[in-house]
Amino acid sequence: MRLTSEIWVSAYLRARNGKNKPSALMRRGAREAGAIYVRVDRLDGTHDLYQPASQFSYTQDNVENGDRLFCISLRGVSTFDIMDKLEAEEKFDADFWVVDTECADGSHDLQVIEE
Repeated sequence: MRLTSEIWVSAYLRARNGKNKPSALMRRGAREAGAIYVRVDRLDGTHDLYQPASQFSYTQDNVENGDRLFCISLRGVSTFDIMDKLEAEEKFDADFWVVDTECADGSHDLQVIEE
């Protein structure tokens, strides 16, 4: 069974901060199943944005394990590009979460797939 968005975000923030990778909740979404976006600040003026992977990307194992998969949405862009993308998302679905994390090497501790 998959964790609620609220619990997943809380655990992700705790894990990242515990690794000295400063992370913070920037936007709270729907508690149960709000989409989660993760912005990675590379500390050089560029950012990456990860968004939920398509449901078609999940295998039976992913579903049974309760995995939460992500895919890269934007890579090496300015914070303004990220804001534009999230503003567009808000028009479509306002119940999403945004988590910010920092890491110069771009690591994120997400389960990422290519779409």
